[in-house]
This record gives sequence, C-alpha cells and structure tokens, in this order.
Amino acid sequence: MTVREAMSDATVPLIAVAHGSRDPRSAATMSAVVAQLRATRPDLDARLCFLDLNAPSVDRSIDAVAADGHTGAVVVPLLLGSAFHARVDLPALVAAAHSRHPQLRLTQADVLGADPRLVSALRERVLDTGLTEDDAELGVVVAAVGSSSAAANRRTDALARDLVTGTRWAAETGFATSSDHRSVAAAAHRLRNKGARHIVVAPWFLAHGLLTDRVESALRGTPMTEPIGSHSKLIEVVVDRYERAAARLNGQFSLSA
Repeated sequence: MTVREAMSDATVPLIAVAHGSRDPRSAATMSAVVAQLRATRPDLDARLCFLDLNAPSVDRSIDAVAADGHTGAVVVPLLLGSAFHARVDLPALVAAAHSRHPQLRLTQADVLGADPRLVSALRERVLDTGLTEDDAELGVVVAAVGSSSAAANRRTDALARDLVTGTRWAAETGFATSSDHRSVAAAAHRLRNKGARHIVVAPWFLAHGLLTDRVESALRGTPMTEPIGSHSKLIEVVVDRYERAAARLNGQFSLSA
C-alpha cells in the first residue's frame, strides 16, 4: 500500500505553520500556498497558522482542531531550514498543546528543506524571467537567510550548485543577513570575476518580505526572480511531508512511496 492510498480518505488535519512576518506580502503568500494546497488536495483539512507576528497562532489552531473533535493532527513547518524555530520553538508549542489536549495525538513533520523539487522550482523561477539554461554568461546569486552554523551554510552552498546542474550558469550563494564576504553583493562580485556578463538573484525564500527587500537594496538594479511561493512543486513537498508524518501517526511504517 502506498502512502497516498493509505491516506486517501485523509481525516487527520494538516496544520501548516509559517514563520510570520511584519510584511503583509509574506502572510498573503502563505495563504496562497495553503489555498493551492486545498485546491490540489480537497480531501485534506489544511489549516494555516504562524509562529509569530501573524494570526492565527499555532496554539489557537491546535486548540481549534481539538475543539472540532479530532484525535490527531500533523504539524507541517513551512520552513526551508531546520533552525531554532523548527528544532526548539515549534516542538515546545506542540508539547504544550498536547498537555492541554492529552486526547489529541500530534506529530511534527519534517521541514521542507533543500528538497530537489524545491531546487527545481527555484530553477523554474529563473527560467520564468525569459532566461535559458544554455546561457553561459549568466550568474545566479542564490540569496538565502544565512546561519551561524557553518554546516548549514555549506548545505545552502550545495543547493546553489544543484540549482545550476544541467545548465551553463554559474552560481554563488549570498546571505541576506551578512555584510562580509558572504553577502549577496560579494556573491555578485565573485560571479563577475568568473566572467558572468549578467546577474540575476534567485531568492531561496518562500515569500517576499523584509529580507528580500534588503537583498534588492544591496543589489539595486539587478533583476530578482519571484520566490518559490505557491509553486506546484512546493505543494508536492508539503503533501509529502504531511503524508509521511500522518503514516507515522497512524502506525503505518511500511511506506512504498
């Protein structure tokens, strides 16, 4: 039995948890993601909430699931990295919710991560600008958040290499939170030194917000693609994370998908 078959009559709610932002574009994009998710999988009870700055909160969403009489739910982080929010904040919220609702079985799905489908979605965002894969003069600045963890930054560098695999592009990672040799401006400079005649910024973000504005300001005049947003491949990854976690929740450990 495949995961999809096992969950074809999905009754376990999917609680999609976004980061939250003071920038209204971010919440609007997350709402569009969940709307697309519902359209793609109308059998799923998909609900959106936020870790911070936007409503509804994680607590309120889980309380609503319990009030609706559900006995289980899957919490899916709409997060690209497994940083503090995914490893500490969200598990603490889930544990506290279980204390309030001991009858409600909760499990947290894996983060979205550098899934190859999301890398492919970012490549398509570059191609959406009219560029072609055989453009040997193109340099792509993959703009990401950046981390205090060198290992996490190396994973982002690997993502940039994966992005240009199969193309003639060059790529460098630049971090929106850096002002040194790992900044987006430094990444663009390295690409020009490699012979790139034109540069495009590919934001490794789900939505536009304060950090993408910072990147745009640092590379004023350099075109930027759209973030991943509600791309169909993002929806695929969210559903995959949900189904695998729901299978665990239901004790279905024999996954053939």
